[in-house]
Amino acid sequence: MSRIGNLPIKVPENVEITIEKTGESKNPVSITVKGKFGTLKKAIPQCLELVQAESNDTLLVVQKQQTPTTKAKHGLNRTLINNMIIGVSEQFHKKLILNGIGYKANLQKKSIVLNLGYSHPVDIEIPDIISIKIEKNTTVIISSCDKEKLGLFAAKIRSWRVPEPYKGKGVLYENEIVKLKAGKSGKK
Repeated sequence: MSRIGNLPIKVPENVEITIEKTGESKNPVSITVKGKFGTLKKAIPQCLELVQAESNDTLLVVQKQQTPTTKAKHGLNRTLINNMIIGVSEQFHKKLILNGIGYKANLQKKSIVLNLGYSHPVDIEIPDIISIKIEKNTTVIISSCDKEKLGLFAAKIRSWRVPEPYKGKGVLYENEIVKLKAGKSGKK
């Protein structure tokens, strides 16, 4: 049995949960979570069932049968639903640091423009569900209620200049440590 899947999900007062039938054979039930930072929706596999407490302060994900596939989906879907609830009530944040000479970021309408040492600026369009704040031109704070899309967008920005191992220049996550290699030693 999944220990994570068996944990009850605490639902804050400012979050509204709706469980509805979709009519699909593979995913017959979907859950919609609405909070002050947005609305998220997810389809639940047919091998799982959602049970909401009468007081609407907890939610349980229950397995219908005990198979290895169901056990795998049990903990995963419980965590995804929990992340949805946390996202719409508190939001998730990622901080990227541009480390290098001349590296900087600017916001222009619905896109972020990065100067990362290329001959041209990198222009990345910002999705609707994500908000960005820039501090000191080199620190980018990304916020979203959807943890998956937040991580994908942060990885997309980082992929333009992954930290290199000799000087540590590039786009780093907030507490990331780049293990530096020794450079070439000169001939004597």
